[in-house]
Amino acid sequence: MSFAAAVDHLHALGQELSPSAPRRKFDLDHMRVLARALGDPQTRFPSVLIAGTNGKGSTAATLASILAASGLRSGLYTSPHLSRVTERIRVAGQPATSNQQPATFAEIPEETFARLYFQVDDAANRLVTAGELPHHPSFFETLTALAFLHFAEAQVDIAVLEVGLGGRLDATNIVEPILSVITDIALDHQDYLGNTIAEIAREKAGILRPNGTLITLPQHPEANQAIGEAAIALNVRALNAAAYLPNRNALEPRTSNLEPGPLHPNHYNLTLNGELLRVRSPLAGSHQQRNIALAIAAAIELRNHIRYTPTSPTIIRNQSSNESPNVLSFRSAAEESASPSNLEPSTSNLEAGIAATTWPGRLEFLPPNLLLDVAHNPAGAWALRAAVSSLPEDQPRTLLFSCLRDKDLTEMARILFPLFDASGPLHLAPGALNLVLTPIDNPRAASLDDLVAAARALDIPAHPARDYAEALALARSLTPPNGLIIATGSIYLIGAIREAALIP
Repeated sequence: MSFAAAVDHLHALGQELSPSAPRRKFDLDHMRVLARALGDPQTRFPSVLIAGTNGKGSTAATLASILAASGLRSGLYTSPHLSRVTERIRVAGQPATSNQQPATFAEIPEETFARLYFQVDDAANRLVTAGELPHHPSFFETLTALAFLHFAEAQVDIAVLEVGLGGRLDATNIVEPILSVITDIALDHQDYLGNTIAEIAREKAGILRPNGTLITLPQHPEANQAIGEAAIALNVRALNAAAYLPNRNALEPRTSNLEPGPLHPNHYNLTLNGELLRVRSPLAGSHQQRNIALAIAAAIELRNHIRYTPTSPTIIRNQSSNESPNVLSFRSAAEESASPSNLEPSTSNLEAGIAATTWPGRLEFLPPNLLLDVAHNPAGAWALRAAVSSLPEDQPRTLLFSCLRDKDLTEMARILFPLFDASGPLHLAPGALNLVLTPIDNPRAASLDDLVAAARALDIPAHPARDYAEALALARSLTPPNGLIIATGSIYLIGAIREAALIP
C-alpha cells in the first residue's frame, strides 16, 4: 500500500481531541495488547520520556540532538506535526565523530511509514476481531506503535519520546524509561487532565517509575507539590536542572546585524564542573533557557546512567518547619554529577548538539519579516508576549492569529491582542499596528466570528480573513517593509503558513 493510502487511512481514524471523534476512556492495557502483538518493539531500545504542558518538544529536540552529537543513534518522537506526519518520527543519521558535524535527523521514509502503518493496522484489526481489543487503536496510539517499530528496526541506541497528552494514560507511557523529564506545567486540556495545576501535574507525574530518576525544574508551587509527592511515593531520584540556567545577565548581546531574526538568540556561557560550556542555541526566547537546562541535565544523567547504576536513592525531603515534610527538595544536578565516579559527556558534544538543534515554528524567523510561534495556550502566549516586548517599541508589527475552540481564546486574546492595538496608547504611526484574524482548516477550529468577538470584547480593531492564505496576503499588505508579521495561536496555523512561506 502507498504512503498516501496510509495517511488517508490514518486520518480516517479521527483525531482523539476532534469533536467528531468518539470520546473514549484511554487505557494503557489496550496499548500494551497492541504492542505485544507487534513483538513489544518498545522493549528493544532504551528511552527517555518527556512530559509537560509547554517546552517538552523543545527539550526533546535539544536532548536528542545532544545525544546524536555524542555518537548515539538517536530516535525522536514528537507531536503534533507542522506539515507532514513523518515529522513526528525521526532518527539521527550516521553517528557523528570528532571530525564530523553532528548527525542530522531524518524523517521516517514514506515507504517505511506505509509498510509499518499497515502492519500496525492489520494487527489491530486481528485483535479487534478476536475480542482482545474493544475498538481500533486511536490516531495517536497507532502512530506511537508505528514509531516504536521504526526505532526498533533502525536499532536506535536511545529514543527520546515526547508525551502526547498528560502522561499517566498516554500511549508513550508503556515504555520503561531510563529517565523521566517533566517540563513546565500550566492549564491546558482541562477536559482530559483536570481543572487545577495540581491535578494536571499529577497526570504528568504518571511517567515516573519506582526507584527511577526524574529531571525537572522548580515551577508553580502546586506543580512542585504534586510532582514531589508522586516522586517520594515512588522513591524517585529527583534532580534539579537549575544549575544549568544562565545568570540573569549572561545572555550575550547581538554581535552582528547579520544575525538572523529580530530576537536575540540564546547565546550564553555556563560553567560545568569548572569547564566553560558555550551555549549557542538556535531556539529564541528566554523561556527556552529552561528547556535547554533540562536537556543538558538529562544528557549528563544519561551518560552517568550508562556508566554506573546508583546503589541508593538520593531523594532529599525538606524538613524545614514552614514547609510540608512531604514536599520534595530537589538536589542540584551539578551536585549529583560532581562525584569523580560520574563521567559526563564532553563539553564539545554538548555544545555541538545544542547548536545543531532543529525545532521549527518556535519563534522561528523566516526572512524577510515573518516570525512564527506555536503559542497555543495562555502560558505559550505569555512567553511570546515577553519576546514581542523585547522588540523596538517603534517597530511596526502585525499579529496573524487563530486558535482551536477548545483553547482559552479569551485569555490568549487578553495577553496578545493589546500589543497590536492600533487605537492603543503606543501612539505609533497609522497602520503600524495590525491584528489579522482567520479560522484554520481543522474540525476543532475557533470560528472567525469567535475570533472577531474576542477582539471586539477588548475594543481592539481587527482585520478578518477567510483562510490562512488570505490572512497572510493581508498581513503582508498591511505591514511596511521595516515591520514584522508575527503568526501564532495554533500549530495548525503555523504549519500552513510556514509551508506557504517556504514555497518559492
